[in-house]
Amino acid sequence: MTSLTRIAATLLLLPLAAIADESFRCGKWIASSSMSVPELLEKCGEPTSKTSETSDVKARNANNGLLVKVGETTLETWTYDRSPNPAMVVTLVDGRIKKIERGE
Repeated sequence: MTSLTRIAATLLLLPLAAIADESFRCGKWIASSSMSVPELLEKCGEPTSKTSETSDVKARNANNGLLVKVGETTLETWTYDRSPNPAMVVTLVDGRIKKIERGE
């Protein structure tokens, strides 16, 4: 595949990535990934459930090429149960909303 073909394929897939991010209604408000976490909590309240995991961020050491820990990152998953509608799942990375999608 030539680089021009790769670029064209990437440009065609960009709109699909934008569609994957959803929003949902919280009372009279619409929650979206452009909101801050405090704003989401203010408009929608606490989620029905939360999970959190912290993992190491590693990078190659310039001197010997070995992986060394350079920090940590936290991934949180908040679920808002909206029975009878599908639940909405909010993914946060390091305290910022990264994605909103329908649960199962």
